[in-house]
Amino acid sequence: MSYDQLFQIANAMVLPGWLLLIIAPKWQWTSRIVISIIITLLAALYVYLVFGSISFGDFESFGSLEGIIQLFGDRGAVLTGWVHYLAFDLLAGWFITFDAMRKGINRYLIIPCLLFTFMLGPSGLLLYLILHWIVTRNYFIDWTQSS
Repeated sequence: MSYDQLFQIANAMVLPGWLLLIIAPKWQWTSRIVISIIITLLAALYVYLVFGSISFGDFESFGSLEGIIQLFGDRGAVLTGWVHYLAFDLLAGWFITFDAMRKGINRYLIIPCLLFTFMLGPSGLLLYLILHWIVTRNYFIDWTQSS
């Protein structure tokens, strides 16, 4: 399968997960589908791409900005990085959704956070952390205690 086809598949794969987080966060299958199916498949694709498109010598490239620039000059490495972003952004979206449910934060308030996370990753997570702080009056995310 070509890199272009894998790119299209990976992009299409995350959309149902994001829609479930926005439209049906409390549905019993949402977390199962997002984590156990979509993110697991993305992780498997990522591992396949890492071992199929990046040589072990390339790992030295992670030590400098110039090395990263050279590494990402390769289509396979760019796709590998993109799949990494898709998986971790969706994981961050899942975290936002389920932390908000645990804390009783209105699900409509987190929709902008999810949209920003979908499009701009860490900026959506930052937006959620600010929202969390405002709503709960607690900066720290603590899952060791029930809310």
